[in-house]
Amino acid sequence: MDTIVDRLPVEVLRVRADLHGAGPKAAFDELESKIPSLRGRRFYGTVRMTSDGEEYHACVERVATDDPTRLGLETAVIPGGRYVRRKVFHWEEIVAAGKMPELADDLARRNDVDPSRPTIEFYRSQTELHVLLPVRGSGLEPSKPR
Repeated sequence: MDTIVDRLPVEVLRVRADLHGAGPKAAFDELESKIPSLRGRRFYGTVRMTSDGEEYHACVERVATDDPTRLGLETAVIPGGRYVRRKVFHWEEIVAAGKMPELADDLARRNDVDPSRPTIEFYRSQTELHVLLPVRGSGLEPSKPR
């Protein structure tokens, strides 16, 4: 079931994935290797279309003690706003099967997409992923802000 949610912006540290090479997994491996402790961290992936094609960033929520320069990581803000959320369980199997684009396409067909913001992958746990597609509006009631 899809749900409309209103999200607050999130400050992140990030690594751009080489989509013609090792891909998102390598970007997450690099990101995780630079963070002193992964405990309690929230991880995201952002996907957006640019004039050069698809762009993917592996991201981790920034905390006050992070020093991006010392860590050698780029900073960014994942935009807030209205998103349609689909919870995906056992997401590693879906990623391994190459079915994430199908899932995003299905969400896009059903909603009024806002192309000015990226699609977000929020890695809630080892088994649960939230795919958040930016939308302009919907008749559904939003859940509480996050």
